[in-house]
Amino acid sequence: MIEEAYTRSEALGLELWCEDEAGPFQTVPQPGTSWQPEGQPACQDHEYIRNGTAKLLTLLRPRDGKVRVEGATRCTNEVLHGWLKAELAAILGDLPPAQVTLEAEAQRAVWLAWQTGLSQPIPLPDQLPPLRMLLILDNLAGHTTPSFVQWCVAHGILPLYTPLGGSWLNMAESIQRILRRRALEGTHPQTPEEIIAWLKAVAAAWNRDPTPFEWGGKRAARRARQRARRHHQGGSGAVTRRAVARPRRTKLDEWRRANQV
Repeated sequence: MIEEAYTRSEALGLELWCEDEAGPFQTVPQPGTSWQPEGQPACQDHEYIRNGTAKLLTLLRPRDGKVRVEGATRCTNEVLHGWLKAELAAILGDLPPAQVTLEAEAQRAVWLAWQTGLSQPIPLPDQLPPLRMLLILDNLAGHTTPSFVQWCVAHGILPLYTPLGGSWLNMAESIQRILRRRALEGTHPQTPEEIIAWLKAVAAAWNRDPTPFEWGGKRAARRARQRARRHHQGGSGAVTRRAVARPRRTKLDEWRRANQV
């Protein structure tokens, strides 16, 4: 379902956004690479003060790579939901007005099609607005709060939750790694506010020339070709990198030759 959302949402006229929280980031020396004169490696302070932590709230639009971020020293439901509702409402406000062209039953079928096979589908109200956005996020407790889910559905947003251990399905993880590395690598922040300012500055620079994120791409094609080159062995889950050569003589042939049969 997540893969279908990445590959078909644009053709279906749906917005697709990914959401995640990065951190917490501590006020400690951050490892990183740097250019240094030979024999004079970069050194980090061995003493630091634990002065609180910072988290980065992230919304990513894979289609064009645009990112919306906010820093927070704590990430309660009140903070997270307030920021998400404001950002999602602003995104929907920039879209063309929704056109109600389907009957109620057909409208419900569109929503239900994105919940096929789920063990715990999202409960939908009797009256549904047109589906306008798919929101991919982790299945954390704060993301599944009934009041937040109901707000999303009422605004035409359907949350799609990645399965347990499937955070790699959320492209927001990728952009967060990039922002974190560019903002904090090799630094020693002194306050959470400093961490937040650096992360937001890097995100602003990224948005000036963003890179679109594509599901799969060349790496997925290479992995598919690699899987195709494997030779599966019957009776088990084993594979070989090359076909097993058939012996010219079978065990039965050897036995017959030994016994002159």
